[in-house]
Amino acid sequence: MQGIGIFETTDDGASWTPRNRGLRADWPLEDPEVGYCVHKLVMSPVDSDRLYQQNHVGMHRSDDAGHSWTEITEGLPTEFGFAAGAHPHDRDTFYVIPLDPGHGRCMPDGSAAVWRTKDAGSSWERLADGLPQRDAHVGVLREGMAIDPYDEPGVYFGTSTGQLFASADAGESWSEIASYLPGIMSVEVAVVD
Repeated sequence: MQGIGIFETTDDGASWTPRNRGLRADWPLEDPEVGYCVHKLVMSPVDSDRLYQQNHVGMHRSDDAGHSWTEITEGLPTEFGFAAGAHPHDRDTFYVIPLDPGHGRCMPDGSAAVWRTKDAGSSWERLADGLPQRDAHVGVLREGMAIDPYDEPGVYFGTSTGQLFASADAGESWSEIASYLPGIMSVEVAVVD
C-alpha cells in the first residue's frame, strides 16, 4: 500500500504481518514497521522468494519473499519511479523506469530510457536505442509496463502523454507502436497462438 508498506497474510486475510524490514524512509516514522511508500511490487515468475520493489525512495530487492529488503538503487539516475517488471525466465533480470521525483514526474532530462539489471541490482544498464532522447518529458505510471513470456521477452511501456513503446529484443531496441492516445494508465500483454 502506498504510504503504508507491504503486508503478508498466510491465513486468508485473518491477520497481516508487515514486511518492510530494510526499507528506507526519508520522513519520520511513528512505527519502524509501517509508513513506507510502495509504488510497485513485482515477484519473479520463476522464484517466488525473489521480489523487487520500486518505492518513493529507491529500488529494493528481497531474496526471502519480503521478510527483508536490500536497496539496489545505486547506478540508477533517480531513486523514484512507478513502473517495473521482472524477466519471465531469469530471476536476476529486472526492468524499471526511473522518473524525476519532482512535480512533473517525467523521465530525467527529457531523455526516455528503461533501465535493466541482469545481476539482481548489482549494476544497471540504460536501454534507450530507438527511444526519444530530446524533449521526452513523459511519465510512466505504475501499471504502465508489461513483459511478454517469450524466451527473449518483449518489453512494452505506455506514457502519460499517450505513446506506446515496444521492444522485441528484451529492451535492446525500441519502437513507438502507437501514439496520440489518451494518457496510458495500464499496459497488458498477451500471447495469441
